[in-house]
Amino acid sequence: VAITGTNGKSTTTSLIGEMLGESSIQAFVGGNIGEPLIGFVQGSWDWGVVEISSFQLEWVEGFRPRIAVLLNVTEDHLDRYENFASYFETKGRIFAAQGDEDVALLNRDDAGVWSMREGLRARVLSFGWEEVREGIFATGEEIFWREKGVEERFPLSRVKIQGIHNVENLMAAIGVAKSLKVPGEIIQRVMERFPGIEHRLEFVREKDGVRYYNDSKGTNVGAVVKSLASFSAPVILIAGGINKGGSYQSLGKEVQTKVKKLVLFGAAKNTIRTALGRFTETVTVEDLAAAVEEAHGSAAPGDTVLLSPACSSFDMFENYAERGRVFKDLVREL
Repeated sequence: VAITGTNGKSTTTSLIGEMLGESSIQAFVGGNIGEPLIGFVQGSWDWGVVEISSFQLEWVEGFRPRIAVLLNVTEDHLDRYENFASYFETKGRIFAAQGDEDVALLNRDDAGVWSMREGLRARVLSFGWEEVREGIFATGEEIFWREKGVEERFPLSRVKIQGIHNVENLMAAIGVAKSLKVPGEIIQRVMERFPGIEHRLEFVREKDGVRYYNDSKGTNVGAVVKSLASFSAPVILIAGGINKGGSYQSLGKEVQTKVKKLVLFGAAKNTIRTALGRFTETVTVEDLAAAVEEAHGSAAPGDTVLLSPACSSFDMFENYAERGRVFKDLVREL
């Protein structure tokens, strides 16, 4: 099982790995998350569940996932690719070697991803928010899986991970698990206990009525749009780092409606301020420590402080994980 997409890869890969591991299937989890695939070659496995990045897909030729998942494609890594079309085409290479015995799982709600179905040799399975007779869809309360006249329902009321994007990740995981005949009760049990992954909408603490979230893995605009959509409380958004070449304009609507204050740091802070500063109160600071102090001083009870940078971290940190750990340390010291 190979999973790619701009956002949601790690969460979906981890969910699928746990669902298979809970059943009688011997599966490893690796690739762009955790251990490289070469380390599993000598093992006795039924399946591998692997996260695949666009960088890895650039050079694949014979790579043939029996189940390939494309979650979404939005602007990212445009500091590496000539344009969005080139990045989009690279993501589609995950399906290149599949045959008619394989499964391609596509997001119906991503117009570009859904358009790929026309040229695929694999059997197409899909997930999305609108009801379908065959496939996976969701309401606000549960996820439905339908195939060949059979339906299963998976309630969301006791699921820990929140947000629209995580419902989409859950739909994709259910699609893979049911394709491998994992029993519904195992899928539901994993859904309800799964805590989420570190640095992706990770709750850090509540102090003086203000809730702090670490979303350091939100390194592109599409991820931040999804994260902001997960909150109803006023948000103080901390963003910045190195610009990856995309436009920040698509964040404008969410910033205008959700963000009480925008606190910017890092190499791209002035670029982001130029693009988004007109939508809400905006300040720039020197570093992440100053950003946390600014957000803390501006927050009122009921607010949410969210680190979701829309940028890579390499101007100040080794990677997004170090940035997230530093943020959590700073918040815990408040």
